[in-house]
Amino acid sequence: MNRGFYTIMAAQFFSSLADNALIFVSIGLLTAMKAPASLAPLLKLSFVLFYVLLAAFVGAFADSMPKGRVMFIANLIKVSGCCLIFFGVHPLIACAVVGFGAAVYSPAKYGILTELLPAERLVAANGWIEGLTVMSIILGAAMGGALVSAHGSEWLMTFDVPYIDTGINTPTKGQLAVLIAVYALAAGFNLRIPDTGARYEHQERNPARLIADFADCSATLWKDKLGQISLAVTTLFWGAGATLQFIVLKWAERSLHMPLDKATSLIGVVAIGSAVGAAMAAKMIPLKKSLTVIPLGIIMGLVVTSMTIVYSLTIAVPLLLIIGLLSGFFVVPMNALLQHRGHVLMSAGHSIAVQNFNENLSILTMLALYAIMITLNLDLNVIIVLFGLSLAGIMWLIGRRHAANQREHDSLALIGEHKH
Repeated sequence: MNRGFYTIMAAQFFSSLADNALIFVSIGLLTAMKAPASLAPLLKLSFVLFYVLLAAFVGAFADSMPKGRVMFIANLIKVSGCCLIFFGVHPLIACAVVGFGAAVYSPAKYGILTELLPAERLVAANGWIEGLTVMSIILGAAMGGALVSAHGSEWLMTFDVPYIDTGINTPTKGQLAVLIAVYALAAGFNLRIPDTGARYEHQERNPARLIADFADCSATLWKDKLGQISLAVTTLFWGAGATLQFIVLKWAERSLHMPLDKATSLIGVVAIGSAVGAAMAAKMIPLKKSLTVIPLGIIMGLVVTSMTIVYSLTIAVPLLLIIGLLSGFFVVPMNALLQHRGHVLMSAGHSIAVQNFNENLSILTMLALYAIMITLNLDLNVIIVLFGLSLAGIMWLIGRRHAANQREHDSLALIGEHKH
């Protein structure tokens, strides 16, 4: 990989680190406000809302200028979202603004890979991205947990800048100042990302035409025999992954009797497993073999249901590692295949925007269902079983669909095809 690729990875790591820490800081803030428990999953829901609402527009924006500049603008939006909490804005609204920045950031982050690298390097590149994203989840969870802990809050209040009145006089403001500094570091790396030289035709600005164009791109990807399978898998994975975060936090509290600042470490355990799985997939699975990992999604769903019989941390840690490993191993090849087909069939920014729309609509739907079940006081073990069996069942149906496609035509021959 060239130097530009590593600069992109550094920018992605620090931006994602702050995103993940912000969720846990916001959960801690809601807890301090004595907000209802059902509001916690709504934080993530508000974060991904703009991925869905802006899906028709962010792809064209990402393709309208060098993607490093797009990522820089997106990080400035994230900083402004954090600043809103300084002025007493509700965490749900602040997370929505940061999510707006993340929605702008994502098509540029993934789209630049297809401009910078050949198709055969995309699995390895996605292994890097998933590995660093997972590392940012681990460290973001640890960072968020440390910032909201009593010791972390106390330490932030002792930190001071000589001769300067920073106005940071509460633990919440101190936590946000740390997050803003991390976003600023990511923005600094954005400015160092090289221009790939990729230029696209004049981007449409009429909203109605942009929506129509987005609908065409979405239909193209869903009709493509490889695109529909990879898009279905990644859509399911991201919805399940976001919901699993909140399930693990609640499960740690109920079954393992762990407070929030300790429970965040279990999110890190899942993420470590996912990083190992992503690295293994990057080494072992070429793009041509990417669809062979579908059965692992079924196994993962069944393994999740076993959480209901675990009440010991010594068993919980290896179980969560296995869940993470399975998820990382099967999502990296699927992501690479989806990016490849999107690049072949349309522009990089537009294909990633379609992917983001579907994946984040899945997150919105699954988190909304989880929030409803929590509001109805449904037993957590029932929620876990329903979640695991649904995941396994949908992955089985996706596998059946791919087998039916193969009987009609050898769609695997399309892998490695040049851009239309």
